[in-house]
Amino acid sequence: MAKNLLIVESPAKAKTIEGYLGKDFTVKSSYGHIRDLVKSEDAIDIANNFKQKYEVPADKKQVVSELKKLAKEAEMVWLASDEDREGEAISWHLFETLDLKDVSTKRIVFHEITKPAILKAIDTPRKIDYNLVNAQQARRVLDRLVGFELSPVLWKKVKPSLSAGRVQSVAVRLIVDREREINKFKSEAAFKIVAIFGKGKEAFKAELPERFAKQEDAEKFLQDCIAANFDVRSLDTRPTKRSPAAPFTTSTLQQEASRKLGYSVARTMQVAQRLYEAGYITYMRTDSVNLSELALNSAANEIVSAYGEKYHQQRRYKTKNASAQEAHEAIRPTYFNNHTIDGESAEKRLYELIWKRAIASQMSEAQFEKTTAKISISTRSEDLVANGEVMKFDGFLKVYLESNDDEDDAQQDGENSMLPPLTQGQRLALQEMSATERFSRPPARYTEASLVKKLEELGIGRPSTYAPTISTVQNRGYVVKEEREGKQRNFRVMTLKAGGIIKEEKTENTGAERGKLFPTDIGAVVNDFLVQYFKDIVDFNFTASVEKQFDEIAQGLKEWTDMLHDFYNPFHKEVENTIEKADKATGERELGVHPENGKKISVRIGRFGPFVQIGESATDESEEKPLYASLRSGQSIETISIEEALELFKLPKVVGEYEGKVMKVAIGRFGPYISHNSAFVSLPKEIDPHDVTEAQAIELIEAKRKKDAEKLIKAFDEDPDVKVLNGRWGPYIEFGKLNVKIPKDKDPKTLTYEECKALADATPKDAKKGRFGKTAAAAKPAATKAKAPAKKKAPAKKK
Repeated sequence: MAKNLLIVESPAKAKTIEGYLGKDFTVKSSYGHIRDLVKSEDAIDIANNFKQKYEVPADKKQVVSELKKLAKEAEMVWLASDEDREGEAISWHLFETLDLKDVSTKRIVFHEITKPAILKAIDTPRKIDYNLVNAQQARRVLDRLVGFELSPVLWKKVKPSLSAGRVQSVAVRLIVDREREINKFKSEAAFKIVAIFGKGKEAFKAELPERFAKQEDAEKFLQDCIAANFDVRSLDTRPTKRSPAAPFTTSTLQQEASRKLGYSVARTMQVAQRLYEAGYITYMRTDSVNLSELALNSAANEIVSAYGEKYHQQRRYKTKNASAQEAHEAIRPTYFNNHTIDGESAEKRLYELIWKRAIASQMSEAQFEKTTAKISISTRSEDLVANGEVMKFDGFLKVYLESNDDEDDAQQDGENSMLPPLTQGQRLALQEMSATERFSRPPARYTEASLVKKLEELGIGRPSTYAPTISTVQNRGYVVKEEREGKQRNFRVMTLKAGGIIKEEKTENTGAERGKLFPTDIGAVVNDFLVQYFKDIVDFNFTASVEKQFDEIAQGLKEWTDMLHDFYNPFHKEVENTIEKADKATGERELGVHPENGKKISVRIGRFGPFVQIGESATDESEEKPLYASLRSGQSIETISIEEALELFKLPKVVGEYEGKVMKVAIGRFGPYISHNSAFVSLPKEIDPHDVTEAQAIELIEAKRKKDAEKLIKAFDEDPDVKVLNGRWGPYIEFGKLNVKIPKDKDPKTLTYEECKALADATPKDAKKGRFGKTAAAAKPAATKAKAPAKKKAPAKKK
């Protein structure tokens, strides 16, 4: 048995490290956390200074048992979990659960998995940092208390099975607030003037800095330009520089991987985790932009070797975030001479992005020459402006160009890559001039990446929380990430050409969204409820101040239980008051009255989602019951109009005929379907029942027939209720109401009726149908003791 046991979090990391250490070390993985708070309400003893009750989950008991055995046999146990707060807490849990002793336990940390880093960590061990542990404990306890106390309030006051969290609720609020900004936004139109001068390679664009709100003013400008002379009033040429961005932090990596590679925040972190564990990059949860001396020297050597001395410029970046305590370096390659790696496509692409960003941060500035020409108009007082830019030295752009979230076109109408040779006073020939109607845009919806950026700006969450926060709000159904089609919009264009003005009306697609975050109706209702009754939980400043207090605990400046008492006492009072006094929240909105029968039309959240209601809820059985209809995908209770609501009640509807029989679309208990000739065909999720065409209905009916035909392997004349079928999990026998499994040594195609009957007879008759033709265990025999007849329930009280 080896003298030393070294415990890391993941098996991939264990495998990498084991290759660096000799036979005196056994390296094992804890597979993440080995214990957690118990699921019951007594997990945290608030009266006893927030004492926690932990348990080892069933799936970790074998791991713990093995680690305990190895720890007893080893002379020294090395705890080598990650270097952040959560990693420190994992080391503490291992220390407690494995019954380790101070004298024979050492804690080591490293931010890259390379042989020098591992050996250096072994040479410089330390003890568990209980300040970091307490900071993580405070976060874990506070978030558990919030979740356990808020969720039952939401069950009672909004809808069953809902849940809430501290950071997640703030993220939902950001998305809800942004959606409402967009809904309230009123777009304004203005005419943009762009002129083209010269011909062929000498042609260039110039733009009028001002815009015209009225069409007649824009047209007057064009009219004035028909007989005008255009001269170069002034030329301004000056050198400009562009500097590279800092190396990646967790947040900036998530943003750039989203823009450049199309990765979700969660996927970026999964791939980065694999790169780290394989020893390719430094630790990927960090909010520092600092690079070590070793990294700076390695980058310099690689830049000079690959590109030459003039491309190198050493830079030391400073982290703006004052709370950046959890890591010592930015995300970078462990070896700068590895421009790429072997591995899966996703790993290669992310590694190359990290390598380019880190190497570019130590490269020279890109140098440009920017020329601005002002062009006078003899008949007007305004000047047109043309800009051109020529790159003189590429510098860091040889390797990397940062993307941005700006949705406007990068190449503006008045921008030119370069201008032709111009001189002051030069007369220019106008080729054409256009006045194009352009509309102001609402604020952009959040992407996962831009939401991370906003959370970071507000000081909410930390590198380890961004990805789980964004995953959680989507998993809970409060937010959806999806694509939405735009709408057609007309815009006007007037073009001055050959001495005349041509007027046109063109069409463009506007409002199309791809991979954006939208609040769901239930997300908006929950958000409004929390804003009304739990202001602190969704207050940006308050949530950021809680994060600062965690930082203070990590630095040993604040007692963690004091912080929890300060938070919990007022929070618990709010919970009690809300349960007692708050009304039920449904987000109800009255749309108006039905144009034919005058009944009220309203929309709200129900137990099964958002729906429209025509008529008042019945209070007596003799009263006419209201009509209900679920909202369509993309519709919201906040924005649906009365016309759109009435459309929802047009089902069932006839969509055509096929083989002389009517095809109807309707919505049933199990979702939308097509009925035809006593047969029913379910509609796929991507097809809206309101939009089904005759051709689609026929195609779906034929596809269902084909599938049913392929399902049947064999039928029997002896009994039409006995069939051998192809099921989702393989062939089986349908014997009346019983599903029967076919033994592996039997060929389904050659089964006889007698064989099927024998297999069915061997199957318990009171068994339920199940997967693979499996049957549930036979029901227990009923008790012989006779039961008293059940009492009739009293009628429900009227509300």
